[in-house]
Formats: sequence, C-alpha cells, structure tokens
Amino acid sequence: MPKTIIHTENAPKAVGPYSQAVKVEGESLIFVSGQIALDPKTGDRIPGGIVQETRQVIENLKAILEAAGSGLDKVLKTTVFLHSMDDFGVMNEAYNKYFTADPPARSTIEVSRLPKGMKIEIEAIAFA
Repeated sequence: MPKTIIHTENAPKAVGPYSQAVKVEGESLIFVSGQIALDPKTGDRIPGGIVQETRQVIENLKAILEAAGSGLDKVLKTTVFLHSMDDFGVMNEAYNKYFTADPPARSTIEVSRLPKGMKIEIEAIAFA
C-alpha cells in the first residue's frame, strides 16, 4: 500500500524523526502524529494553561488534516495524552468546541511527561 507523507507550514515542524501525518493511498486513511501546543510560525510553546494548549493542539491537527485533504469532521479516532487527569474536565470543554456533532472515538491517557513540558498531546486518525 503506497503512502504519502503530509507536511504543512501551517502546523509546527516535527520535533523528532517523524512525519506530521501519513496518508494511506487506496484506503484514504490519514494517521496524524501527536501534536503539542507549538505556534507553527515561531515553533515556540504557546502561553497559557490547558485550555489554550488544547485549542492550539487541535488547530495544529486541523491544519495538518486540511493539508491532507481532510478536516476535523472526518476524524475517526483521537488519543489524548494528558500530563494530569485533573485537567480532564477543562480539556473536555475546549475539545468539545471543535468536535460538536458526531465526535470521534477517543482514548484519554495520563502520562508522566510530554515533549517540551506540555500539558497535552493529541494524535488522530481520519479519512480523506
């Protein structure tokens, strides 16, 4: 199965040896790498708490999906990595503003550390 590497300047560059996303040709599936709250223009961490980070992470996911010919409305599954489950409710409120109708399946996992000291990271699987 051929694959296409997805890259856009409208989302932060990868901070390691991975692609922003990979699209599987023939199946029209897009696997988006975990995104953190970096400003795509500066590469700097955005200021604020979990709400601001959640919004920026989803905006980064959205930009990558659009570069792949998809969108947030075509997300099938997300995995949310939280530094603290104490942020679960507030994260849900911010997340819900982007996935208002027919939200994707989701797992949420508390982790001890995230890249660059972030509070949240989200990865996604979508269709084109």
